[in-house]
Order: sequence, then structure tokens, then C-alpha cells
Amino acid sequence: FLMERKTRVKINMKEVMLAKLRKSCSCTPQKLKNFVMDFFPVLRWLPKYRCKEYIWGDIMSGLVIGIILVPQAIAYSLLAGLKPIYSLYTSFFANIIYFLMGTSRHVSVGIFSLISLMVGQVVDRELILAGFDLNDDASPVLGDGSLQNESLSNTTAFNLTIPGINAECGKECYAIGIATALTFVAGVYQVLMGIFRLGFISMYLSESVLDGFATGASLTILTAQVKYLIGIKIPRSQGHGMLVITWINIFRNISQANLCDVITSAICIVVLVTAKELGDRYKHKLKFPLPTELVVIVVATLVSHYGKLNEVYASSVSGAIPTGFIPPKVPEFNLMLRVAVDALPLAIVSFVFTVSLSEMFAKKYAYTIRANQEMFAVGFCNIIPSFFHSFATSAALAKTLVKTSTGCQTQVSGVISAMVVLLVLLFLAPLFYSLQKCVLACIIIVSLRGALRKFRDVPARYHVNKMDTLVWVVTMSASALVSTEIGLLVGIVFSMLCIIVRTQRPRTALLGQIQDTSFYEDDLEYENLSTVPKVKIFRFEAPLYYANRNYFLKSLYRLTNLDPNLEAARRQKYEKKEKQHLKKGNHRTANGLGIGETTLQLVPKQIDFQALVVDCSSISFLDTTGVNTLKEILKDYKNLNISVLLACCNPSVIDSLKRGGYFGRDFGCMQEMLFYSIHNAVLFAKDKK
Repeated sequence: FLMERKTRVKINMKEVMLAKLRKSCSCTPQKLKNFVMDFFPVLRWLPKYRCKEYIWGDIMSGLVIGIILVPQAIAYSLLAGLKPIYSLYTSFFANIIYFLMGTSRHVSVGIFSLISLMVGQVVDRELILAGFDLNDDASPVLGDGSLQNESLSNTTAFNLTIPGINAECGKECYAIGIATALTFVAGVYQVLMGIFRLGFISMYLSESVLDGFATGASLTILTAQVKYLIGIKIPRSQGHGMLVITWINIFRNISQANLCDVITSAICIVVLVTAKELGDRYKHKLKFPLPTELVVIVVATLVSHYGKLNEVYASSVSGAIPTGFIPPKVPEFNLMLRVAVDALPLAIVSFVFTVSLSEMFAKKYAYTIRANQEMFAVGFCNIIPSFFHSFATSAALAKTLVKTSTGCQTQVSGVISAMVVLLVLLFLAPLFYSLQKCVLACIIIVSLRGALRKFRDVPARYHVNKMDTLVWVVTMSASALVSTEIGLLVGIVFSMLCIIVRTQRPRTALLGQIQDTSFYEDDLEYENLSTVPKVKIFRFEAPLYYANRNYFLKSLYRLTNLDPNLEAARRQKYEKKEKQHLKKGNHRTANGLGIGETTLQLVPKQIDFQALVVDCSSISFLDTTGVNTLKEILKDYKNLNISVLLACCNPSVIDSLKRGGYFGRDFGCMQEMLFYSIHNAVLFAKDKK
């Protein structure tokens, strides 16, 4: 039977577009109000805030995150190649802006290790190109980027001729200039993606790519911190292969390790790891996580200060962290041009991590987010703070988990966290002068536990899906051994190639009938299937398009054990020879056979089927090449008196076949060529026989 298709109502796209344009360009008070409310979601949920129900959870989670933010911000400044004060600025402004513009109730937006690493790599590269020394202990700052309360003594100034920095500017001034320019451009990219609704880009970053990228970047982060752990001074490697070069330099200089830093690092790592493990084991009994990082920093700072570890043992310390805010400054346009390409992967990674975390926690706590608004929120979390000497931000999984476990209900907790950071900025920052850099490195390395534990999941991942495991390994290796940006690009390209390979060489099978049923399955996968006499049923588990056309034909000919083109050519060859002998009056053929015997020779092997059923249930679409391929096999098998029947085609495949002329001009033969089930096609083939 042939089902009747619904008549499609023709849509005038011009009128639709004009109507949408008129609606978009119209401006009414109500529409303006909705626009403002959508752009600042806080205006919708804050008036409905249930103070008695939410306030204590928000205060508790805000205080805990603020306490965690301070040591992490100071530590992650090492990754970004900037002074700790800039990390504190970043944490402060990101929380305030996301409170106003974010749609997720739970994610913690702020400084993030992977983003800090990507910023730091660009900063280091530009510092080298500008002629600066990357030695961490070089004296800071001159020029417009000078910090308040900072002495100008023992400071080397560079008169730069680089476009965008015309004044006399020091290393720190130029470094934060690069970071803010990079952050501003990344934010602009994110806002533009929001305007043009390009959030679908995140779909190309699969879970395997993101996990591999995070693990590879974690290895890079760990490698960059080892020199602080053991207190050696080695050049900061740049470019491709940074991980290998850094480890070579570490082993070459291992004899210069600072014993004080080694002992301090060992103690801190033991304390931090032990506390983390205990916290994970007893997290259901603890009302809030242990502030281990803060305790370690306070104790280490006191020991370093009163033990004079910097003066006596030459242990590297954080140095002066000024209080207050630096006057805002517009990022340099010429520097933006230098980092415009680097800002694109930064913008994509920042957005993807933020949206994926937002969606994960929205699903967990049964509410919805707006991905496009999230893109605007994270974009302005980069654009606005870039005027206040801050660098790129993103949502962070670890801090978000802590927020939810400590009772967070809304983004009011983010404001509380910002107030804690503000307290440090205004009053407490100078107290961290004697904090050893090896302690900060320990905090960073221990925070990588989650990403590094992904190695333990490789066997389970391999058991679930081998191809996804290969994508993870390739992305992780490229991110660690080449560079983070190249690793991300390699991961995306390789995952797409894997999809293409899967469609180029998909599973193919001949089907047999399940006994006493109307169902058919792969006879290589299942036992006790019966073959249908004189009928071959072929399944192709992929779209049929230009890239897999040849594989489709080869698989069909191999499984049916018949190539119709070769068979037709063989018959033509023997017929031609037979005619030549008959013309000469020879009743015997070239092979010495009689005419009757020649007929047998024309068909060297017995064709064991008279109908071919193609199961199209897994063919999601056809392109022009796919339609022509089906027309080709229809013609070739028809020459051998074998009928080709199509079964289980979806409407889009049927439409492609109609447009391609597969059923003829008037579709008169359609009922004899197209069937809605394999069993119907088999019954038709038996009746026709």
C-alpha cells in the first residue's frame, strides 16, 4: 500500500522575513521593558527573592567561595604570568557582572586555571617578542600601569617602540596591557556570537574533546609549576613542545633545587591532598568544605615571615601586593590586533565551559537557562573588567560544586564572594608579602586532581567507545605536547574526521528472517535466522552520499556475491564471440562447445536470487550522488532480470528519490519499488516470482 502524503503549505519566505524584521525594529514601552529585563535577568528574579528561605545558604556559600577564591586567585596569577592583584580584580568584577547578567543560579564565574594558562601563554609570547626577560623575579613596573604604593627603586624601564605602547613602560605594565587587550577581544567575540546566535559552535566540542583538552592543559599547568615546587630558576619555555622542553630544563637544573622550597612543597602537598581526601570521604557529614587552602596560606605566610625564608634560604616569595584599585584604562587597540587570533579559542573555551556547567546544574536543580544570554553574560564579564586591569574568566566546576554543596540558592552568593575579595583588596593584600611561590604552586597542582584522574577512566572509556577514547587521547596529547590552542583545534578536527570515517565505512549486512515472524536481522550477529529463497536483503547503516558511494557498491557486490557490471560484460563478451562463429557457419563456439552448451557458459555461476531488497531504515539522507547510485544499481540489476526494492525509507529520502527521477516521471511504478517494511517487500518479491 502507499500512504498519502500531507500537502505542504507553501511559505512565502519574503513575507516571513519582513514580518520578523518589522517586529524586531518596532519599539514599544513593553518591548523595551522586556528587553531590559531579559538583558539583566537579576531584575526578574531578585524582586521574587525569598529572603528567609535563601539568605543563609547564599551567605554561607558566598563566604566559603570567597575564602577559596583568595588563595586560588593569588596562585593562578602564576599561570597568567601576572601579579596577584590582577587576579583579585578579575575575581571581584566577574562575580558582580555575572550576578547582574547570568541566568544560572549556581555556577561560580571567575578565575579558572585553563583560561589563566591560555592567557599566560599569550602574555609570555608577547613579552619575549617585546624583548623582556621572563625571569619571574625581575623587578616590576613603570609607566601608566604602575601600581599604587609601589616604589620606583630598582626598576628597569623599557622605551618600547611597539604600536600601542608609546610611553615608557615596564614588563608588568606591558604584560597586563596584553592580557586586557586579549580579554577585551575575547569578550567582543562572545558578544558577537550572542548577537548572531552562534552558540551552536559549542556542539562541535564533544565531551571527549573537552576532557582531553582539560587533561592535556592540566599536564601543561603541572609542568609549569614544578620549577616553583623545587625552587629552581629555568627559562619559561614558549611555543610548541613546551612541556618536553621544560622537563628537559628541570632535569638539567635539578641539582640547583632549593631545599627549603622542596621541604615546604612536600609538607603542603601532603596536607592539601590529605585534607581533600578526607573532605571527599566525609563530605556528607561536613556542612561546608574545609578551607584548607586558606589555612595553608596563612600558616605558610607566618612561617615564611618569621622564619625569614626569603632572606636566609633565598626562597622565592610573592612580593608586595598593593591595596586599592588602579584607575581604569582603555585596552590598547594596537595590542588587540596582535592578539585577535589568540582571543578566538579563548572566547570559545570560556563560553563552552560556562554554558555546559550552567546547563548541567540547571538540569540537576530543575530550572532553565538561556544559552544566548549566558554568552552575553560571559562576554561582558570579559569586556567590562578589561578596563579595570582584569583578564579572562569562565565558570569553574570545582567552585560550582562547592557552591551547591554549601547551600547556594541564587547568585546573591556571588555578591558575598565579591565582598570577601574586596575586603582582601582594600585591607589584607599586603599581608601575603612573604607567601612562598612554592605554596601557590602546591595549591594549583592539588587543584588539578580531578582532571588528572581522567587517566584512570581511560579503560572504562575504551570499553564504552573506542573511537571516543582515541579522540580523547589525540586531543590530550596535542594539548600537552604541542600547545593548548593547537590541541583544541586538533581535537575538533579529529573528532569530525572520526564522524566522517564512520559514515564512509559504516556497518553493512545481509539480513535473514527471524523464524515465524515478520522481522529481519543481521545473520552474522544472530543465530537461527532463515534465509529468504531467491531474495537478498541488504542493510547500509549510514547516509548514502558522495564520500561513501564506492563503499556502498563494493559492500553490496561482496555480500551478494554478484557484480552486475562484470556479469553483464561477461555475457556481452560471450554473445559477441558466439555471433562471430555463427556468421562463419561454425556451429561450434570458440571454446569447442555446441550452441546449447554455450548458453551455460554465458552464466559461469548460478545467480541465486531474483530480487534485491535494500533496507533504507538507517539511511538518513541522500545527496545527488546517492540518488544516482541507487538509480545505477536499479538499472544494472534490471539488465540481469533482478528487481531492486527499497524498504523503510524516511520521507526526506523518498523526496530525494522523487526529485532525482528514481520512480520515473509520473511515479507510476512507485508502488512496485517502494515499501514501508522489509516484510512487505519480501512478500511482493515472492508474489512477483
